[in-house]
Amino acid sequence: MSSFILADHPHRRFNPLIGEWVLVSPHRAKRPWQGQQEEVCVDDRLGYDPSCYLCPTNERANGAHNPDYKTTFVFENDFGALKSDTPAGKFERGGLLRAESERGICKVICFSPRHDHTLADMAVADIRNVVDLWQQEYEELSKVDFIHYVQIFENKGFIMGCSNPHPHGQIWAQSTIPNEPAKETTQQENYYLEHQKSLLQDYLSLELQEQKRVVYENASFAVVVPFWAVWPFETIVISKRHFQHIGQMKTEEKDAYADAIKRITSIYDKVFSTSFPYSSGIHQQPTDGKEYLGWHFHMHFYPPLLRSASIKKFMVGYEMLGSPQRDITPETSAEKLKSFLQR
Repeated sequence: MSSFILADHPHRRFNPLIGEWVLVSPHRAKRPWQGQQEEVCVDDRLGYDPSCYLCPTNERANGAHNPDYKTTFVFENDFGALKSDTPAGKFERGGLLRAESERGICKVICFSPRHDHTLADMAVADIRNVVDLWQQEYEELSKVDFIHYVQIFENKGFIMGCSNPHPHGQIWAQSTIPNEPAKETTQQENYYLEHQKSLLQDYLSLELQEQKRVVYENASFAVVVPFWAVWPFETIVISKRHFQHIGQMKTEEKDAYADAIKRITSIYDKVFSTSFPYSSGIHQQPTDGKEYLGWHFHMHFYPPLLRSASIKKFMVGYEMLGSPQRDITPETSAEKLKSFLQR
């Protein structure tokens, strides 16, 4: 029997951040594709769209008018999924039917007044303004007594459910810790208790030694295709210094963070010569007042595209009923992404 080779044979990879496994099937990348192909969106947007709810000076759906903003702009979501005045309450029947009220604050962040500028199109200095606003919002929301987690994220592209083409992100701050950060909290705290170092600090050290999945690095951050990546071109941006949240980020780190975001979003757009869709988000420690020594600041990018600008990865069948699965290996994805770094 032949020896096991990661690049050739089906195998499982463990994700230590959430304590779950992903199935990798490298041989399936060779199969022909006759399935669905998404329509490629033609990017013909103008710098300003008078019908856009998010452009400067325009009227939003609720009748409010945006200011004539010149850099970034944040406002409370007119149709937020969470509300700060939700009354406390619970529902329970027989121990199996359970529900409880959830309070929160939802905000929208316009990255730029330009209707046609995604993060990939923006200058590093302008992305730094976004980072400053993320930091400001995290610090302010973390002081609200009923806010115990602040989730900063972006859905880019209609394929990811984005409801408005004007480049923007969101913040959902809520009174409980959501599922994914809760799993990461448990894993990181347990690792820290055992090793007295952060899980991602040790993981990044291994990645920087191997250099097989590192796409880009600067003085303060590294962009890596995780060893356990689920999405074809998934990446994680990890701070080289161990700190827990964006409020602790130093001036030079904010510059480096903006640079890392510019690099990976620009690379994405080059892979299939399209404005690359993705969902991205910052993961950081909860804001419930507890000490989380194991938490290590990082940012996830989850892009759905698989083989071209019109073919995406589907999470169906086995993925929904069994566990996540991918065909091309993370090493192959990292090599392809890195090849566009200097182009």
